Order: sequence, then C-alpha cells, then structure tokens
Amino acid sequence: MVRRMLLGSQLRRLREARGITREAAGYSIRASESKISRMELGRVSFKTRDVEDLLTLYGITDEQERTSLLSLAREANVAGWWHSYSDVLPSWFPTYVGLEGAAHLIRAYEVQFVHGLLQTEAYARAVVRRGMKGASKADIDKRVALRLERQKHLVSEGAPDFHVVLDEAALRRPYGDREVMRGQLQHLIEISERPNVRLQIMPFGFGGHSGESGAFTILSFPESDLSDVVYLEQLTSALYLDKHEDVTQYEKALKELQQDSPGPDESRDLLRGLLQLS
Repeated sequence: MVRRMLLGSQLRRLREARGITREAAGYSIRASESKISRMELGRVSFKTRDVEDLLTLYGITDEQERTSLLSLAREANVAGWWHSYSDVLPSWFPTYVGLEGAAHLIRAYEVQFVHGLLQTEAYARAVVRRGMKGASKADIDKRVALRLERQKHLVSEGAPDFHVVLDEAALRRPYGDREVMRGQLQHLIEISERPNVRLQIMPFGFGGHSGESGAFTILSFPESDLSDVVYLEQLTSALYLDKHEDVTQYEKALKELQQDSPGPDESRDLLRGLLQLS
C-alpha cells in the first residue's frame, strides 16, 4: 500500500512538472482521468506497461530513473505478509495494516479498549471473541495471530515510535476475567518502559477533553513524498484522511490530549494503582 502511494505521488509530481492534465495522461494509457487519480493516490495496482507509457509521456528517458520507478511498481504489486489473514479481516483493514507496518511514527488515542499493538494475547482473544460473535475458534485464532504478528513490529530493530493516549475507560472496561485484565495492566506497565513507546492515560478526573470525537490513529512515514494519514475505524468501514487541514485538526486534538494527560511516569503510577485495585 505504501509503495503504491509513494509511486503514485512520484508519478503525480512528474505529471505536474510537465504541465500534463490527468485527462491527457489517462488517454495515453487508454484509461480515464479518474483512473489516473486513483493511481496517483495509490489506490489501485500498477501495470508495468502503464507506468512505462506514463514515464515516456512525462519525458523520463534516464534509464536509471526509469528502472528505479518500474522496480517500485513491481514491488507495489507484491502482497504483504498480512494477505494470508484477509479471509478473517474486514475489507478495509489490510490497507491499515500495510500503512501501520510502514510508518515510522504512530500516534493514537483509544477509548473503548487497549490499542491493538499493546494487547496481551488473552486480552486480544477476549476482544476478538466479543467482536466476532458466532465465529469459529479457527477464525478467532487467526485474527488474534494477526494482532500478535503486528506487535512484533513494535519491538523489532527498526521499530516505529509509538505515542498513545489511552482513556481510563479502556482500562476500567473488562475484557475477559480478572486475571486477563491484571495481565493486561502489567503488560502496559512493562511495555511503556520501552524507549520507542510513550504511553499516557487520560484519567476520568480530568473531565471533558479534546478526544470527544472518539478513537483515531495518525500514521507518519519516513518518505518525504508521503503525507500523514489519519485512520478512523467505523462499524462497517474505515476512513483514511490525508488532506493537510484534516490531519492538522487531529494532530491538534492529540497534542491537547498529551498535554492534558499525566506524563508517562505518572501514567505508569496510575496503572500500578489500577493493578492493585484489580
């Protein structure tokens, strides 16, 4: 997904530099203006022939540059490791997994439950079982396995920075039995000590705050050509926002949440207090 977005962004830059319209670009590859738009947004796969023809139209004759972009096109069409889990995932979620895996900074606010990257296996199983009522044990196992696979990225050598604010409601709402919740709280205390994880808790005592619209995630990428993406999950779909004005609003909301919440050390103390009470 990210490779498609990166290639699309570069193709758009080349087209605009030559003053060529989307309509003209589409005509050159026997496609519509909307197809060019989807390609430039990274929302469709790329045919090598189409990319070759566009590069020719855009005046790209340098063999090294052409080879680099065509190689990126081939890479963009390779299915990610999460493809094998697609049978138990909502149609919109594989896109998110791909973006999450490519991000170098993940910022999030959660209110309903602990963020998926921070869930223990037992807690994740309780969450998935609640969300997939009537599903077979095999399907539940597969969804949990995907969640655990995603978490490996957080502790890998090239791990992203992860800044998350959890509403106290997510910690008070039980998923699973008492031992499951105790294990989850202990895990949060431990993983919050990692240098790439910044975990803060928004306490009930603060009252109203800037997270009133609900949970969201902001993904940032190392490639300068890629804009930040805000991910909003809904009941039957998801939204991916990348317009500057939209991203700015969510960044402002998260910054206020971070400023209004206790810092990481005080948040760990809050977690320890909840663990003693559980």
